[in-house]
This record gives sequence, structure tokens and C-alpha cells, in this order.
Amino acid sequence: MSEDRFPAAWSGRTAVVTVSGEIDLTNADGLRDVLLSTLDAGARGLVVDMTGTTFLDSAGVSALVRTSRRASTTDTTLRLVVTAPPVLRVLDLVGLDRLIGVYPSVSVAVASLPDQTGPGLRALLPW
Repeated sequence: MSEDRFPAAWSGRTAVVTVSGEIDLTNADGLRDVLLSTLDAGARGLVVDMTGTTFLDSAGVSALVRTSRRASTTDTTLRLVVTAPPVLRVLDLVGLDRLIGVYPSVSVAVASLPDQTGPGLRALLPW
């Protein structure tokens, strides 16, 4: 269920996980599981595309913090893509935007990653 709710697109060792709708207590564990599984699968670049996310509560923040901690132990570069003002405000209020890089588009976030896959991901993704 979680993998359907939060699909991942891979190219080489870079993954883009798409997160949409409201992220709250009812689905934050599923998000956390997908993000951690992506890291466990060997991602060296992980972009969380939250452009379709309309709400983020403390459970969602916790999932992102846990992912950030795991990413730092595996030398994975983590990026968030957020455009909704309410979600940006939450990230700012809890200081998560100072822990994880936040970008306005997937293409900008992917371009900011250390080069691990060559042009593969940029050619694969329509962003």
C-alpha cells in the first residue's frame, strides 16, 4: 500500500519519491517506511517530491527527520521539493529547512545532487 501511495522513480542510485495530499498520523509511518526502504535499497541521492503535499503534521515531520538521520549515516544526499506555503511554513517553524535542503522543483533538486548517475536521471524524469 505505501509503495503505491508514495511511488519511487529510480535512475542509477538516485530515487525520487512522490508524496501528495495530506501527510499526517494516518499515513506518516507508511511514508517513513518507503523513504527508509529507499535508503536501504542503496540510494545515494534521495529527492522527496512534495509539490503535491498540502498538509504536514508532526508525524510527517518525524518521518522526514528520521529519514534525514538515516541518510546522513549512509552518506546519502537528501533533498525536499516543496511549493505549498503551509508545508513550507511547517518546515520553517520546526527548522527542518535548515537540516534538509528544500528546493522549488524536482529538476533543481536533482541538479543539486552530487553527480552519481550521469545524465540518466535527468533524461528519465520530465521535470
